[in-house]
Amino acid sequence: MTFDNFPQSNSVNPINSKQKKIFHWKKLIYLFLALFFSLAVFSLGVVYGSYFYPEIATFVKNLNLNLPLPEFEQLKEVIIREKAISPEYVPYGSQEEAVIKTVKEASPAVVSIIISKDVPIIEEYYINPFEDFFGPGFEVPQYRQKGTEKKEVGGGSGFIISADGLVLTNRHVVLDTTADYTVLTNDGKKFPAKVLARDPVQDLAILKIEPEKGKQFSIVKLGDSLNLEIGQTVIAIGNALGEFRNTVSVGVISGLARTVTAGGDGMVETIEDVIQTDAAINQGNSGGPLFNLRGEVIGINTAMATGAENIGFAIPINKAKKAIESVKKSGKIVYPFLGVRYQLVTEKLKNGKNLTVDYGALLVKGDNGEPAVTPDSAADKAGLKEGDIILEFNGEKITVDNSLAKLIQTRSPGDVVSLKILRSGQELTVSITLGERSE
Repeated sequence: MTFDNFPQSNSVNPINSKQKKIFHWKKLIYLFLALFFSLAVFSLGVVYGSYFYPEIATFVKNLNLNLPLPEFEQLKEVIIREKAISPEYVPYGSQEEAVIKTVKEASPAVVSIIISKDVPIIEEYYINPFEDFFGPGFEVPQYRQKGTEKKEVGGGSGFIISADGLVLTNRHVVLDTTADYTVLTNDGKKFPAKVLARDPVQDLAILKIEPEKGKQFSIVKLGDSLNLEIGQTVIAIGNALGEFRNTVSVGVISGLARTVTAGGDGMVETIEDVIQTDAAINQGNSGGPLFNLRGEVIGINTAMATGAENIGFAIPINKAKKAIESVKKSGKIVYPFLGVRYQLVTEKLKNGKNLTVDYGALLVKGDNGEPAVTPDSAADKAGLKEGDIILEFNGEKITVDNSLAKLIQTRSPGDVVSLKILRSGQELTVSITLGERSE
């Protein structure tokens, strides 16, 4: 089959060139008009819809119809729904969640300690001792005391350890026996504080505040500082710079069993077995708690390294537990007392003093001539003398890392212990009943 069966026309109806031009111009005009009216209608619809949309939306809403919202309105609706479901900040990860939880739960029990004293009011006045010679205009300032006034002179931190108002802090925070102390809680309430005990050995003190009638204080949870790990996350809370209440800083344990010498306000002491942390500890943080991620206190912030960044130290909480129990039982902090002054023997001390051993505790006089053996002490009663070297305490060798003071603190007043002593090249063993030491 071919295409020959389709009819074909051999006739032609030509259109002249003038008619052809008119036809093209008409089509262009019609096209232009169509585009113009389409654009006008579209623009009018956009303007009208934008201007009258709220009225239209209200009208349709009254009809209980679902009207699609503009994109911004849809986003706003999503935000409102999200807030209704989760109105609080959502922590990122388990560590952040633990930090936030610890801070929320512990903050009511972390307090600021305000130190106040009667300070003299100094009045300035002027006299002219040269008036007879030079006339007026040569006044000289003079000063005199005009009574006293109570003023805040310092501050520190602490934390409540019993519902009836026992507060643990540093001894150096409440060292001044002539000052008055006020505890300021996180909700802004003030409570007069009485210093129950200042630790004679460690930088610890315990205060007492009275709760409001029929109420109890929030308390912290005391943890265990025995099995801490370097790198473990810790949280410090305290009254930073004595101004910023309940400031929170987070870091890690940077070192364990450090020995540091801390000083301030005329007080210098060596603290053994402290925790080193890079959680920021500032002036005013002293006495505040150091928490683990379980929300338990594992240390008491006590010192910072000057001239360095993020090197702070905290007393392990286990060292404070004995003091707390002592106060609860007897109203004071007591320690076993041997009654000696000593230097730990090292290789350097051995060579410098021509000793025959490189370990032990050499009994020596104090820097101001204080006796090596305290009169009427347990050591004095047992016959210890200046120049003796205590080699062992109850069978434990005395070294730099296992000092005599550390070993004594493991015992209680009245305990009987044995000491191995080196005297004039001869070893002897003596039995001693430990005495009692309090503030």
